[in-house]
Amino acid sequence: MAMVQTRKHKTAHRRSTTGLLLLLAFGTLPAAASAQTLVQLFDAARSTDATYQSARAQYEANLAKADQSRALILPSASLSAGASRNTYDSTTPNIDGPYTALTASVGATQPLYRPGNWAGYEQGLKLTDIAKAQLMVAEQDLVIRVAQAYFDVLAAQDTLAFVQAQKAAVAEQLASARRNFEVGTATITDTREAQARHDLVMAQEIAAANDLRVKKLALDTVVSRTDARPTPLAQPVPLPVLTGDAETWVQQAEGHPVVQQARIGVDVARLETEKARAGHKPTVDLQATYGINRYPQGYPSNSLAFGTRQNQGSLGVQVTVPLFAGYSVQNRVRETLSLEDKATADLEAARRIVVQNTRTAYYGVISGKGQVEALQAAETSSQSALDANKLGYQVGVRINIDVLNAQSQLYQTKRDLAQARYNVLLGELRLRQASGSLRAEDLQGIEALLVR
Repeated sequence: MAMVQTRKHKTAHRRSTTGLLLLLAFGTLPAAASAQTLVQLFDAARSTDATYQSARAQYEANLAKADQSRALILPSASLSAGASRNTYDSTTPNIDGPYTALTASVGATQPLYRPGNWAGYEQGLKLTDIAKAQLMVAEQDLVIRVAQAYFDVLAAQDTLAFVQAQKAAVAEQLASARRNFEVGTATITDTREAQARHDLVMAQEIAAANDLRVKKLALDTVVSRTDARPTPLAQPVPLPVLTGDAETWVQQAEGHPVVQQARIGVDVARLETEKARAGHKPTVDLQATYGINRYPQGYPSNSLAFGTRQNQGSLGVQVTVPLFAGYSVQNRVRETLSLEDKATADLEAARRIVVQNTRTAYYGVISGKGQVEALQAAETSSQSALDANKLGYQVGVRINIDVLNAQSQLYQTKRDLAQARYNVLLGELRLRQASGSLRAEDLQGIEALLVR
């Protein structure tokens, strides 16, 4: 009777130890005060990540470049001034000699009819939309990179905790095998099998600890922090419900920023063709000039000796008609038409890639949820199998290796289940990215699943 009570006490102690380790693994204990949530780490990454900052700087540069095209339809003005010392020689008596000339003039030109300039201005407006789409792609990429690094750390922490829990269970099994061998109720084979499994788990623990270290470094790099501590998920994890079917997500993909860029690229290519064809068309400009010529010491051919001044002004319309440019305009049109066809093909290719990625991401989430459900059932079955093997080992119908294998299967299932949950959460973000609907605000849904 005392042996049964002792055995029950040891079993309860093992379950308590294992339960504590699993509690730590899943993060159901209160989170450390220094832990950061996913939204906090994303905000830190958005303000410091070099890749995103580079994309934002490119966005600002593209906006400035787009504004430059406005100058094509606005008036231009210039002011010039000069001073010169001149010599005048003439055969006419008394009208030669040196003199000083001071000049100043101001001119302005307003394009009235320049088809090429207007096409360039419209291209600048399109470049603004392209810049916005490119920045959106960069932000979506940052969301995925931060979430990936975040979940990688949590998964590595879980793996290490599960390996440590398995090591504790194997150590207890090794101690039990040694005691049974000493009293003659077990063979040395049980002890050696338990020792071999213990050594294997020790190696797995070293690998898991190193993997966690590497994953933490990757997260620190993305968020530009030192020793970032992600807040774990609360348990149990209520996975979000995926709304809509694959076709619904595919329809949303039409607004993907990559597709938008390709669609705007077609418009830009068409405007480039208009610019090329404008080489055959005349141009009309309104021009105005006003100039002052002053000769402080007089002009030799002028009867006035000092203070001679001449004011000139003009206002008119200039029409320029191109006649022949060596077939450069015709060849330029041929080039832009080919580039227009290329832009149309690029748009179709972008649509197909986005649709394919959206479908792949959708079915990945569906498959991931199915894996979670299957692994949850497998976890329950593995726990029952371990309990049955332990009981069978105690009554002599099972051997030590059966218990060790059942322990290994249970902890492997737990690791796979934890990883599958992270994959589903990350997979939904990737689905939104694939369909072009991913926003930084979507992280709030995951934020609600973290430990409070």
